[in-house]
Amino acid sequence: MHRDHNIRRIYTHCQAAAEAPLDNALYAYMLLIAGIPKLVFASLRGALRDSEVPFDELGENGMRAMRAEGFNGYKDLKLTSMPKPSVADGRVLVRMKAAGVTPLDHTILSGGHPRAKAPMVLGGEGAGVVEDPGNSDFPEGSRVMFAGPYGVTEDGTYSEWLAVRKEHLCLIPENIDDVSAAGLPVAYLTARMSLDLAGFQPGKTVLSPAIGGAVGNAVTQLARAQAAKHAISTTTNHAKAEQAHALGFEEVVDLSVEQLGDGVRRITQGYGTDIVIDAIGGEILGQALGTLAVGGSLTTLGYAAGRRATIDVTDLIWRRASLKSFSLFAQPAGAWKAAWSVILPLLQSGAVKPIVAKTYPLEQAANALRHLVEDRPFGRVVLTI
Repeated sequence: MHRDHNIRRIYTHCQAAAEAPLDNALYAYMLLIAGIPKLVFASLRGALRDSEVPFDELGENGMRAMRAEGFNGYKDLKLTSMPKPSVADGRVLVRMKAAGVTPLDHTILSGGHPRAKAPMVLGGEGAGVVEDPGNSDFPEGSRVMFAGPYGVTEDGTYSEWLAVRKEHLCLIPENIDDVSAAGLPVAYLTARMSLDLAGFQPGKTVLSPAIGGAVGNAVTQLARAQAAKHAISTTTNHAKAEQAHALGFEEVVDLSVEQLGDGVRRITQGYGTDIVIDAIGGEILGQALGTLAVGGSLTTLGYAAGRRATIDVTDLIWRRASLKSFSLFAQPAGAWKAAWSVILPLLQSGAVKPIVAKTYPLEQAANALRHLVEDRPFGRVVLTI
């Protein structure tokens, strides 16, 4: 490939210099012998420096990936070269176009997941094009999106290719671009399945905190699109509250000016909520539990705001309410299929619209994770590949 040829030329002539600081004269010399633009050179120099295996040894059988060499934070996430995966039975080779960045990726990189072992290519969801369908029914060239245990128990989507289990794949609707598709499987599958398990029906009142977060936004959009009486969310940031309003989210409690319980009572005229889907944890969980109507339920499935929460047990006892948990990857295959059957028509009709806040190139995965966790943007963060 043209890219590999350029890498080999740099590697042959400038291997020693690639590790050293470059003055202007040496930089010009290296550009001259490589015959490539400045920005491309900078990218390739980084690839050579960080790769465990030189690209010239892998050739067309190699690929780039962002791999966690350890679980001690952002510094352990490195651009590396790896062998391109081969198709095994039950797998489909996907040429990755984009990968969703999730809080779970940060948990793993920080050493907070007991099942993940380094080194590990991160990323649990993404979108791409079928390159080798194996024994699946997906035609070569199909645009697909997927989520799975990738980036936890096996290498994930922060890579140029991935061998994906065929049961995890879903065709991307024509009106959804690759970047949007890459960031929607985990959030929307989680939202739909957790709503279903909570007994959602049209006319129910639903609360899912954090309108700018992946799950909070997905639950709110799905509930609203399926005729919830109220689809309520929250934000702690007044600017985000205004952004939500501009995007058509009318029932968002601005926690910078109003308590959650007060906001829910205002919106529901004192009724409360039938279903709470909480992906935040921390202090908000106890507050959300306090909004439940008689017979309501709260499902907890995330801890972006903290792993510890304090509740008033009378919110459960006196309201005959229930508290339950949810894990996407513990759900049976039939539940995934049923969820997609609801989500896809809503995507195709435009009734729900995934929101992407920012994209980063693959090699800036650490910056993407930092932006997601520290800046808490409104919408998804996605890597382009």
